[in-house]
Amino acid sequence: MRILIVEDDREVAGNIAKMLRESGHVVDMAHDGEDGLAMARDGAFDVLIVDRMMPRRDGLSMISILREEGDKTPALVLSALGEVDDRVAGLTAGGDDYLVKPYAPSELKARVDALARRRDPEALKTRLQVGDLEMDLLARTVKRGEEAIQLQPREFRLLEFLMRHAGQVVTRTMLLEKVWDYHFDPQTNVIDVHISRLRSKIDKPFDTSMLHTVRGAGYRLSN
Repeated sequence: MRILIVEDDREVAGNIAKMLRESGHVVDMAHDGEDGLAMARDGAFDVLIVDRMMPRRDGLSMISILREEGDKTPALVLSALGEVDDRVAGLTAGGDDYLVKPYAPSELKARVDALARRRDPEALKTRLQVGDLEMDLLARTVKRGEEAIQLQPREFRLLEFLMRHAGQVVTRTMLLEKVWDYHFDPQTNVIDVHISRLRSKIDKPFDTSMLHTVRGAGYRLSN
């Protein structure tokens, strides 16, 4: 799941990002409302976490503009203002949930997960399976048949993306954006290297191959 945090307190933003990344999510950050608005417009995010009071543009006007433009990405508003009128204003501006500071990190994560379920129930699957290849997203483990497969963090993320799109051709551009967070072509062989490493672990020790190159198009994982 890809999440945008818009929070002017860099320490707070960093702590939220660390927690969400440890849960396996991709996290981007902006530190004022204008940058947050620009990033929300440009990126395909699953959830927005938006502080209410920020420099250059406040969080509620940022969300309101996105809603006027037709962006329906679920938004969680964070604020020290906790009166009923404050909460109503946040929801009226287009926020989907409102969390008052200070809050427990576990509650923030639970609310983010709940918003993601509304948008895409598939995003919060904790187990993925393609044929005899299984991935446990909570335990961060992979096995094929009864054999455990040890993956590096980037290899795990790459395989997760391929498994979520099993049977489909995924392009190099898709992989660069969703696995490496690149929105440009770095002109390196980083994808080839990681695909090769992944094949050596999930295919070569077994009788049948699952990771296929589709010439001129990309890659496909299938059983």
